[in-house]
Amino acid sequence: MKLNEISRKIDKIDRELLVLLQERMGLALRSKKFQEAVGDTDIETTALERMERMNLDLINRPFSQQLLKTIIEESKRLQNEDRQLVAFQGEHGAYGDVASRSLVPNGAYIPCLEFIDVFRGVEEGYLDLGVVPVENSLEGAVTQVNDLLTTTNLNVIGEVKVDVNHCLLATEATDYREIRVVYSHPQALAQCRDFLMRNKLEPRPYYDTAGAAKMLARENPKAAAAIASPLCAELYNLEIIKEGIEDGPSNSTRFLLLSREPFSGQGNKTSIIFAVAHEAGQLYGVLKLFADAKINLTRISSMPLRSDPGNYSFFLDFEGTETDPTVAEVMGRMKEMAISLKNLGSYPAHV
Repeated sequence: MKLNEISRKIDKIDRELLVLLQERMGLALRSKKFQEAVGDTDIETTALERMERMNLDLINRPFSQQLLKTIIEESKRLQNEDRQLVAFQGEHGAYGDVASRSLVPNGAYIPCLEFIDVFRGVEEGYLDLGVVPVENSLEGAVTQVNDLLTTTNLNVIGEVKVDVNHCLLATEATDYREIRVVYSHPQALAQCRDFLMRNKLEPRPYYDTAGAAKMLARENPKAAAAIASPLCAELYNLEIIKEGIEDGPSNSTRFLLLSREPFSGQGNKTSIIFAVAHEAGQLYGVLKLFADAKINLTRISSMPLRSDPGNYSFFLDFEGTETDPTVAEVMGRMKEMAISLKNLGSYPAHV
């Protein structure tokens, strides 16, 4: 192995160590919630005892003990900061991470494997807030999230629209002319379909855009690249081969901020979910209420009811809040006309 290869491998290991430390600090912050519920266990003693049993011939015991103690002390310092734990789906660098940083600038951003993990974590109190995508300007509604919104008791307390700037990322050692396959989330691959076809690149679905970037940095598969955000390039030290490869010129995703408590300030936008009888004129009658009251609708979408496949849930966003007398009157009349009506909350609209 030549010196430049050794240096490159050392750099890669250093990056992975930092990424793993980031993950560990996030888990330490999450563990605080459980410690408060069941009592603090002596994690430090257990970890040091485990270290004692490890036989690492190139790392002497005093060094490893001091390193672990320093990591544990830093974990405790972060726990004492008492940051809000903000959950998003995916790995660090995902667009959910970008949205979380925008919505809660001083939070601790916690990656979750699935959307259901975000909802359950906040519902059960082990996470403070959740950030989920509800719709994309090119691909439409995020079906799984909309489905979860129909059953959750969480409140919407904020929103943000994130411009989607898909980048083709590769490791430093990759010659872009040799790239043959591209890994990313199926939605990201769909949003870059024209680019992939034009360049004869094979799309390979992955569970998350940032997860694909993280895998690429760790495993460096031959002739491969990933589609992810510019933040992923920074976090995982990847090269941006080309920016803005999405098909549409104005690609953006709208994210909602979820909380157990309703928004306590002055909002100007409301989200509701309702269902009406599957009869002619029922939906028109509800929408006419808003038109007659001159309430501006900003979103309307539908999806089949799981409990009644022949019927639909309608997702409606409109300007105004439930404390407004005009809105309150419309909502009151809706209750009389609808099979079900769920108010997700009033909150500040993204500007």
